[in-house]
Amino acid sequence: MATLILPDIQAALYELCWQVVQGNLKLDLVASVLGDMMELRDDMPSILADVFSILDLETGALEEKNKRDHYTQLVGACLFFVPEAILKERLDPETLESLGLIKQAHQFNQKIVKIKTKLFYKQQKFNLLREENEGYAKLITELGQDLSGNITSHVVLESIKSLIGCFNLDPNRVLDIILEVYESRSDQDEFFLSLIKSYMCEPLTLCHILGFKFKFYQEPNEETPKSLYHIAAALLHHNLIELEDLYVHLMPLDTTIIEEHKRDISEAKQIARKLVMVVLPSEKNEDKEKEKEKEEEKNERPPDNQKLGLLEALLRIGDWHHAQSIMDQMPSFYATSHKAIALALCQLVHLTVEPLYRRAGVPKGARGCVMHPLRNKRAPRPAENFEDLRRDTFSMLCYLGPHLSHDPILFAKIVRLGKGFMKEDTLLSCFLSIADQVLLPSLSLMECNACMSEELWGLFKLFPYQHRYRLYGQWKNETYSSHPLLVKVKAQTVERAKYIMKRLTKENVKQSGRQIGKLSHSNPTILFDYMLSQIQWYDNLIVPVVDSLKYLTSLNYDVLAYCIIEALANPEKEKMKHDDTTISSWLQSLASLCGAVFRKYPIELAGLLQYVTNQLKAGKSFDLLILKEVVQKMAGIEITDEMTSEQLEAMTGGEQLKAEGGYFGQIRNTKKSSQRLKDALLDHELALPLCLLMAQQRNGVVFLEGGEKHLKLVGHLYDQCHDTLVQFGGFLASNLSTEDYIKRVPSIDILCNQFHTPHDAAFFLSRPMYAHQILSKYDELKKAEKGNRQQQKVHKYVAACEQVMTPVHEAVVSLHPARVWDDLRPQFYATFWSLTMYDLAVPHSAYEREVNKLKVQIKAIEENPEIPLNKKKKEKERCTALQEKLQEEEKKQLEHVQRVLHRLKLEKDNWLLAKSTKNETITKFLQLCLFPRCIFSSIDAVYCARFVELVHQQKTPNFCTLLCYDRVFSAIIYTVASCTENESHRYGRFLCCMLETVTRWHSDRATYEKECVNYPGFLTIFRATGFDGGNKADQLDYENFRHVVHKWHYMLTKASVHCLETGDYTHIRNILIVLTKILPCYPKVLNLGQALECRVHKICLEEKDKRPDLYALAMGYSGRLKSQKVHMVPENEFHHKEQPARSATPASQQNGPGSTGKPATSTSKTEEGTSEDGDRGKDKSQGTAKPVNKANSAAAKVTTSNGNGALNSTKAVKERDDKEKSGKEKKEKKEKTPGSTPETKAENRREKQRDERAGKEERVAREGKEKTPKADREKVKPEEKSNKDDKAKAGNGEPVEPSRERDAIKESKSKEKGDRSAVAGSLKSPVPRSESAESERDKGAPDYVKLFRISLARSKSRERETEKKDSENTQGRSKEKKEEKDRKDRKRVSIASTLVKKSFWKSWCSD
Repeated sequence: MATLILPDIQAALYELCWQVVQGNLKLDLVASVLGDMMELRDDMPSILADVFSILDLETGALEEKNKRDHYTQLVGACLFFVPEAILKERLDPETLESLGLIKQAHQFNQKIVKIKTKLFYKQQKFNLLREENEGYAKLITELGQDLSGNITSHVVLESIKSLIGCFNLDPNRVLDIILEVYESRSDQDEFFLSLIKSYMCEPLTLCHILGFKFKFYQEPNEETPKSLYHIAAALLHHNLIELEDLYVHLMPLDTTIIEEHKRDISEAKQIARKLVMVVLPSEKNEDKEKEKEKEEEKNERPPDNQKLGLLEALLRIGDWHHAQSIMDQMPSFYATSHKAIALALCQLVHLTVEPLYRRAGVPKGARGCVMHPLRNKRAPRPAENFEDLRRDTFSMLCYLGPHLSHDPILFAKIVRLGKGFMKEDTLLSCFLSIADQVLLPSLSLMECNACMSEELWGLFKLFPYQHRYRLYGQWKNETYSSHPLLVKVKAQTVERAKYIMKRLTKENVKQSGRQIGKLSHSNPTILFDYMLSQIQWYDNLIVPVVDSLKYLTSLNYDVLAYCIIEALANPEKEKMKHDDTTISSWLQSLASLCGAVFRKYPIELAGLLQYVTNQLKAGKSFDLLILKEVVQKMAGIEITDEMTSEQLEAMTGGEQLKAEGGYFGQIRNTKKSSQRLKDALLDHELALPLCLLMAQQRNGVVFLEGGEKHLKLVGHLYDQCHDTLVQFGGFLASNLSTEDYIKRVPSIDILCNQFHTPHDAAFFLSRPMYAHQILSKYDELKKAEKGNRQQQKVHKYVAACEQVMTPVHEAVVSLHPARVWDDLRPQFYATFWSLTMYDLAVPHSAYEREVNKLKVQIKAIEENPEIPLNKKKKEKERCTALQEKLQEEEKKQLEHVQRVLHRLKLEKDNWLLAKSTKNETITKFLQLCLFPRCIFSSIDAVYCARFVELVHQQKTPNFCTLLCYDRVFSAIIYTVASCTENESHRYGRFLCCMLETVTRWHSDRATYEKECVNYPGFLTIFRATGFDGGNKADQLDYENFRHVVHKWHYMLTKASVHCLETGDYTHIRNILIVLTKILPCYPKVLNLGQALECRVHKICLEEKDKRPDLYALAMGYSGRLKSQKVHMVPENEFHHKEQPARSATPASQQNGPGSTGKPATSTSKTEEGTSEDGDRGKDKSQGTAKPVNKANSAAAKVTTSNGNGALNSTKAVKERDDKEKSGKEKKEKKEKTPGSTPETKAENRREKQRDERAGKEERVAREGKEKTPKADREKVKPEEKSNKDDKAKAGNGEPVEPSRERDAIKESKSKEKGDRSAVAGSLKSPVPRSESAESERDKGAPDYVKLFRISLARSKSRERETEKKDSENTQGRSKEKKEEKDRKDRKRVSIASTLVKKSFWKSWCSD
């Protein structure tokens, strides 16, 4: 076809040029056309030169000079695209001279003559004796003829044989000439290979001849021609010679190649080391000299590597089999490290994958360059499907290794094939190997190719993160040591990273970020590894680093996530500081970075979340810090115990109010990031496992991680685990849909019994589920029955609650022993744990505060002239919409609270049973409900206090509010001692809320009478079951309540001083935290405040140099305490106080059966006995009546001193005042009522009976004293002594021990044991007292009760006698009294501590 086209082209060119010579066409136009025609064929300049040669002859013979000039101008215009060498061959010398191509035509002609003479007439010295030159000349002519006709190798072979015979030619020299001609005509492979195959002598001979040719070029500065490599490769490919025979003739030796490779690696490592090390100036000069020497050595170029040249030629013709054999003889990637070989191999891979790429890899809209396959039939077959890639393509890529970087187009093709293959889901392991060995190393050698990085991410994102992270680990830790180039690249990357990081600041984030982006496109693992190491040392880099990462590709973000996880899991780094009390700063820095990076950039979270989960499975909770930071930054949920009261109030509202006013930092725009976090948790099923593991790990921290660690660190880990659980649970509750949440969280009994989740955590997780279910059920009922009346809605809500909560009531029964439900109903237990502050009260002030803030914002926006109008409009719309949302949310919460309160009002009658004493009921309530929840979170602390108040306000039957408050305020030593730091904050907040309520009642009589009087929670005499209310005399009056509040303040002071004096770190820290929290409500009494101030000042002096954190806490509290001093009042203003001189009546008498209107009653005392049956009998006998033992006393029983004057004296005075008051009232009644009424008669009878009973008791006491046997009198002596001690203590303002009552109980111990069952049965259900019961109580009373009353009378008379003696002998016995007082104090505290510990905390912990 080419021969037919060639004459036409020649004719067309001739005609075109002739028209120019004739002057018919413009010269510029024709020159432009000729220039464009040069692209049609490779030999077009030669064809045009032939046309110019013909025109040269024709114009030279013409007489018209202008035509000759036209011709000369045309040739001159074509010099730009016709080489001068071709024109010098074809044109006349005179023409060349006129064109300026030669200087003088005459000299040029002489030079031609000399060269021709030398070529054709000067003979070389050959063996002319046998061979004839004419034969070789004819042989060369025969082999060099045009082969385009019908000439075949067979015809030529016959001619060669004739020439050999005719001219006696040497066959080996003939073969050599054939190879020489083949080398010069290497494009005629088919002809010469067929000829050699037909002519073939020994294959070994052919190898020797080729070897001789290769040896000729093995001299320095010699270059082996490519044509020789080509014919050797062609002969190998057609099996005319063997590779093993030819390989030995090639240079250099394999050993030399191996040594060179090792030398390259060592040089690369040395360069890397120099880049890392600090080099001194003297060493720099030495290095420069060595480099100069190396450059001089390089100038003496060694001979070519003929093995690599042959390898390249083999790859060019597609002989992969022989090429693979040669590469196997060399070190890994040595051959492909030479660019020519790498490109040749890339070209072969191109041809192999082309058909499959066209079918499955080309993206939509892409136009690729079509590649024609090799004409060589023995070349590797192109792949038609993914299975064909196994045959040769994968092995070619593996030999190519990191040097695929030379061909980015092939890189993209392989990646796109990988994406197509992932859709068909075959050959996964093969593509993972290619990614590990080829794609990632090649990316390292590419320079700043972000497109390739994104292309590769398109493949990698189809892999699970486990596969990806495995690839990144290999890339980072192994790949860079496998090749000299990669070693150098790693060192250069580190050096560049150092340069950037040294100059990175907040001001140049944009410029540095671009540099980081460029560097990360190729070597992200090395860059991020260095950056993370710097962040671990300097946490102030976190903000600029995070901002500078915005130029990264998706692949780089994924690699960053892996590098962070690897840094966190580094086994060489300790996660604790050297003092073993705090978490290491590097871990805190990485956690902060995690939160910031994962929030700002779209990085997959699954790997990080799974790492935290695995750490929890292994019993390690350090890394929960990461989860805490991630949830805080991505979801905007903060966990802190340092909330202000305003924030805490906002947290009791809806989600919008929480977001606006509940957190310190207003973290906005968290919708997308929280959605990503939620999707990661749900897609990988990590939401519930993380919750359960955190809940289990929280209680296991002490045992699994405690060991020999410092108590401070163990507490910190516990707090971290707990806080993260609360934060994470809050995130799930607010972000998961109802269906997702219910589907993932099992029922409460399964959580507790199967997963061993602590009860508080289990209810914390289940609480949102109950709320969701109740609301959905409520909506269903509303839709089913369309009624808009509020009452109907409330009934439907109650019905929805019953349907949802009834299974819960049944489920919670299995959580505790059966005896628990004798005191509490499961309904009450479930109600307490399922409600939140959102259900109990609406924070109107918080809503109003936030709405006002938004109004101020709108006003500020309107008044700001600098804001553009469109932006101003958007901001105003945003604030207005937010304002409307808050108002709507407030209205919605108000309706919800009203429904909940109505529901509670209906339920309250069935909450508490009366099977056992009020004391036991309150104990169970504290153990199982109040204490576990009040330290769970700050909101729960407020909730617990408000719930107690709500139960009181609802007038719940069988709930003694007074007893509950007494137990809370009187038993704080062990609670405080067992708290962690954060729990202390929450416990202090709980006490503060409880004290707020008490202070409100204490401060105003009207408030007290409105909220407490006639409420069953303030009854002091407990009646039979079903008694709903009480006589006025059974209620605690306002003045006595003030005494009780003073007693609680005194007990808080006593507990606080005890904790401060222990010297124990935990006790001191926790009590200081608690005191700081309750400072708004305590201390209110001046002398108690002074006592605290003195002790705290002592702590400041003692801990200043020992424990700085305690010193800081103490100083902070001390300063705030002093500022509160102006609000403190003297004791006589806090409660009505009499002079201590009149403290003659013992407390036991004041709390006797006949007393009314006092904070303690006989029934409450008898309940002590009934509540101590069985396992606590021994403790009861030792200290039943001791006021310190909160587990064995009624709540309102005030038997301890107020701190300055004995409470016994105040009781006696109050009794006297009450009698006087009652006497006056009787007198007034008599004056007002002329006739006697039944009421006045009954009152007169009761008064008369009291007087008779008092006189009778005095007579019995005197007679008993006179008739007492000697042994009994000896028993009385110790009693007298104890009475004296009590008197002395009362005078000193210390609590008086009812020792006589204790002794009476000791004396009646044997009788009590025998009659306990009967007595307990009669006391559990007492009947309301009447006049007959008052008069005949001695008849039906047990013996030990009679003995107890006799003992009271005796003690009264003995006390009078002792007072006289004490007044006479005060001076002589002052020292003895003091010693005895100290001994009694120590004994009382030790007994109280033992009793409290045994009776209360032991039972709580065991339950």
